[in-house]
Amino acid sequence: MKKEMEELLVKSFFEKNVQERVLHELATPKKRDHALNRLCHEYQKMLKGKYLIEIPPPNSDPQDIYELLKRNGAEKMCYSLSYNENIDGKELPLQEALEQAVGFGFPSIISCVPGELAYFEAEQDFGPSPRYILKRPKMN
Repeated sequence: MKKEMEELLVKSFFEKNVQERVLHELATPKKRDHALNRLCHEYQKMLKGKYLIEIPPPNSDPQDIYELLKRNGAEKMCYSLSYNENIDGKELPLQEALEQAVGFGFPSIISCVPGELAYFEAEQDFGPSPRYILKRPKMN
C-alpha cells in the first residue's frame, strides 16, 4: 500500500465529509475492506458527483476502457484500490489492472493520473456493473 497515493486519490475524488474515515479505514489492515465496502451501494454518497462521468454501454471490454482512459491522458502505470486482492494497493500497468477489475463484480478505483484521472467500477447488482471515469481539472 502506498499511503501518499491513497491519500491523493481519496482527497481528490471522495466527498470531504467521508475522507478522514476512509483514509483511516484504508490505513488499518483489519478495516481496509470497510472502506472498499462503502463503494458497493453508497458510491454516489462517497464520491464527488461532479467528477463522475458514466461510461455508456457497451462498456465491458477492458481494451475499450483502456483506450478511453489513454485518450483522457492516462499514464501506462496506475495505482489500484480494489476488492480484487490481485491488484489492491498495488502499482501496476493500467492494462493489467483493467483486465483484473473490469467485470470483477466488486468495486475498484484505478488511479490513472494521480489526483486527476481514475477509473471506477461499482459493485455488480443487476446487469453490468456501473462504470465511470473520475476526472477533475488539472491541478497546478
